[in-house]
Amino acid sequence: MSRMTSPSARPGRRRQRSTRLVVAGLLLVLSVVAVAAAALSGSWLVATLCALLAAVLGVAATRITYSETVLTRIEAGADRAAQAQAYRALTDERVGENAEFVAHTQVQLAQRQTTIGRLEQRLETTAADLAEARRQLDGVSVRLETVTAERDRLARRLDDADQRAAEAIVRVAELEHEYDVVMAELQATQVPRRKHA
Repeated sequence: MSRMTSPSARPGRRRQRSTRLVVAGLLLVLSVVAVAAAALSGSWLVATLCALLAAVLGVAATRITYSETVLTRIEAGADRAAQAQAYRALTDERVGENAEFVAHTQVQLAQRQTTIGRLEQRLETTAADLAEARRQLDGVSVRLETVTAERDRLARRLDDADQRAAEAIVRVAELEHEYDVVMAELQATQVPRRKHA
């Protein structure tokens, strides 16, 4: 930012203006002294000349003060114009920075909206996959219940078959025992017949 100037920032010009104001003040004091001297002299001609001199000195002092005021206003206007230019340059710079910030923010916003869109799409896909997985899980659960029921039924049938097999083994053992007894009896009955023959 450029350095802004003010009337107090230029001491050389300030001293010159102060000298002008001192000269104007001295002229006014001199006119008052001239009027006082005329009043003390008592002469009509001296009083008229002193009054005329006082008027000329007053006009000169007024002119010096007026020119000093005009110069001060011109310099203040120039300072204000320089400040306005500096503020305009600063405003242009800030507007540029703001435009750059807005553009950068819009790019980031667009990127984030794109990311959000992708995430929403992935979320929808994941939700559909989850719903499908739940349907499959429900199907598997139903099949598992069916398989479990079939397994329990087969286990009961197996238990029944084991029990019948055990009973059959016992019955076979009993029949084998009976067979052995019958064979033993048969052999016992056949042996004496041979002896009689």
